[in-house]
Amino acid sequence: MQDQTVQTNFSLAQLADPAMAASEKILRTCVHCGFCTATCPTYLLLGDELDSPRGRIYLIKDMLEGGKPASPEVVRHVDRCLSCLSCMTTCPSGVHYMHLVDHARAHIEKTYPRPAGDRLLRAVLAMVLPYPARFRLALRAAKLGQPFKGLVARLPQVGNRLAAMLDLAPAAMPAPNRTNRPGTFPPQGGRAAKRVALLRGCAQSVLRPDFNEAAIRLLNRHGVEVVHAQEGCCGALTHHMGKEHSSHAHAKQAIDAWDAEIARGLDAILVTASGCGTTIKDYGFMFRDDPAYAEKAARVSALAKDVTEFAATLPLMAPVVESDLVVAYHSACSMQHGQGIRTEPKALLTRAGFTVKEVPEGHICCGSAGTYNILQPEIAEKLRARKVGNIERIRPDVIATGNIGCATQIGKGTAIPIVHTVELLDWATGGPKPAALEAVRPRLAAAE
Repeated sequence: MQDQTVQTNFSLAQLADPAMAASEKILRTCVHCGFCTATCPTYLLLGDELDSPRGRIYLIKDMLEGGKPASPEVVRHVDRCLSCLSCMTTCPSGVHYMHLVDHARAHIEKTYPRPAGDRLLRAVLAMVLPYPARFRLALRAAKLGQPFKGLVARLPQVGNRLAAMLDLAPAAMPAPNRTNRPGTFPPQGGRAAKRVALLRGCAQSVLRPDFNEAAIRLLNRHGVEVVHAQEGCCGALTHHMGKEHSSHAHAKQAIDAWDAEIARGLDAILVTASGCGTTIKDYGFMFRDDPAYAEKAARVSALAKDVTEFAATLPLMAPVVESDLVVAYHSACSMQHGQGIRTEPKALLTRAGFTVKEVPEGHICCGSAGTYNILQPEIAEKLRARKVGNIERIRPDVIATGNIGCATQIGKGTAIPIVHTVELLDWATGGPKPAALEAVRPRLAAAE
């Protein structure tokens, strides 16, 4: 029997809303085939149809079509969605699940009165994470609170999530980085062949400023001028919490900052955190109906690239450091599913002289997913254990990834050092050895 597309019954008045019209079109693309269930992390763990993309599509359709406020059942199952987008890679019909679930999250935010503790926690995350200075202070407070994690975990409603926040806080804070500021970083050896803007980011600039520092060195070494604009947070964190007002405000600031640089001449807008990159590449859709921002947002989205996507177009110099290190490349969901970037990072690492190994079940999320590992800690912990088990099975010397969330999440579950892909590329072409690898000896030397 041939699969049938989802039948919808939205009124003309409902379809006058551009967001509703877009979601109705997505719903009609689904053919109920269920292929998505095979690659959905929450369905694999929980075995509940409503915790699969197909099940969530039914719930979202019923909610939106009926013009209903979100119910506790809908909220429970949509909140459990990681937005990993593995279903979009799997789907043979091209269902744009990301836009649908983003709409559902915004509808939930507007219509569902969350319990007070949940509401407060989400508000705190939205007020702290996008702001580096606030986030740095929060991490210092978390370090003081870590000895009391057991007591914190017993608090009603939010104890388990507060404990997860304490767990994720780093043992030591990185020192402030000289490149983490607005400004221009000229290329080595004279005139720039290309000019790019580089997202400074919010959480990453506090947790791992060395990621962008390595990217700047790598790009400067290859004739690329790098600009840090006054863009601030890209809006991804609050966007995936359904907080449209906050996320759009952050995004507009970034669009304005980058559009000013575009007017001066830009070849690309580069991102070293793939979760941010997926959202920035979607600005054109997010602001499609905003007369003041539609064109500017589309320009920014068209220029946005992951740093490895851009590096793959450069004539990178031959490696000057010989390494026999085995690298487990962890492809972040936002990289492989959100942006469709799968081969470039691995090819770059191989060209740089590293032995790159595929991680088993590489399409399954590690459980980071923005704020998911805080808001859904039990599921996130199971996914991290599964991911770490698969990584350790191939016995790498180092893990490389392109997303700060994944680096933090996986790093809390294994002793194997984890670095950004650009750190290895920078090292191989003349930069310093990544600090995380200082204790790692080459395999041949270790065998002697």
